[in-house]
Amino acid sequence: MPEPRIQWIDDPQTLAARLARPPARVGLDTEFIRERTYWPQLALVQLAIDDEILLIDPLVPGMTDALRPLLLDPAVLKVMHSAGEDLIAFKHACAAVPTPLFDTQVAAAMAGIAAGLGYQKLVQEITGEALPKGETRSDWMRRPLSESQLAYAADDVRHLAALHQHLDDRLAALGRRAWLDADCARQVRLADSDETERWPHLSLRAAQHLDLPAQHRLLRLLRWRERFARERDRPRSWVLDNELATLLARDPPADAAELQRVLDRHPKSPRKLAAQIQHALVTPLADEADAPPPRTEEVDRKALKRLQDAVAARSSELGLPDGVLASRRWLEALLEGGEWPQALAGWRRAELEPVLAPLLGDVLPAAGRSV
Repeated sequence: MPEPRIQWIDDPQTLAARLARPPARVGLDTEFIRERTYWPQLALVQLAIDDEILLIDPLVPGMTDALRPLLLDPAVLKVMHSAGEDLIAFKHACAAVPTPLFDTQVAAAMAGIAAGLGYQKLVQEITGEALPKGETRSDWMRRPLSESQLAYAADDVRHLAALHQHLDDRLAALGRRAWLDADCARQVRLADSDETERWPHLSLRAAQHLDLPAQHRLLRLLRWRERFARERDRPRSWVLDNELATLLARDPPADAAELQRVLDRHPKSPRKLAAQIQHALVTPLADEADAPPPRTEEVDRKALKRLQDAVAARSSELGLPDGVLASRRWLEALLEGGEWPQALAGWRRAELEPVLAPLLGDVLPAAGRSV
């Protein structure tokens, strides 16, 4: 195949003119920075169209507006690899989530190649070409970008068309195109809705050792932290780290003075936010009584192991890599919530319910076992 022409675009009108007749398929990727912010900061957009690669500077005023119609065009398939954070970056910068989506990492897992395979390894697996690692930790916000940065960025979309063709054919042969469509549509919905985790305390291992009132206090703190981090565009850990949040939930200060003393003993604690933290600690949430109660570790371990073994057996029958049918976290959510989580809806539930239902009789209430 001929080498694609690489074009740097830093003018919105040039981009709009180039996209006036959109193609049926584009390869799409981004470079972003998320070290000091809650939201990923879009630093570069790579677009592969036929034999051309456009390197688009989203820092230029008006560029994201020029890009938005393509992102939302339902007639243009967006081929991306491991699109999760890229979708959020587009949502935040362009007020648009690319759709429809074909995620080559997800497709490779459903095709039985491997789960969570990186772009470079997938390119080598399918095309035989070894890509350099290069600029993985580069500063993408600087201008001008170096030649090595531009080459690395172009490589990230150069092979997406070939990956799409190969994987799409393989999924069609396996009868699994609908699986991919469902998973990619779910990715788009989640990015577009900005949904937050309802019970964030359950993902903290330390929370398993808290009693129910302490679990509720931790939930209050984590919900407050999420809102604050989003509104101020700061990393969660900069607002309140997990260790301090757990400490405050387990041993709540008696008053504001005691809270201040606790914060003073922790060098990176948010001392200026003491009043807000105190308010969050003592203010009940409207739905906290609905939070799943702490489960004993022994029951969790035994029940979870039974589910994992059944999922592994069914995955082997389907030729799927581990983790594609159901991750450990999803199975834990199934046990904790008493009903099938949204992540296990659709084709996954259709594949898993016949093998998991007999194992759930002693764990889930009747409502959770219903079809």
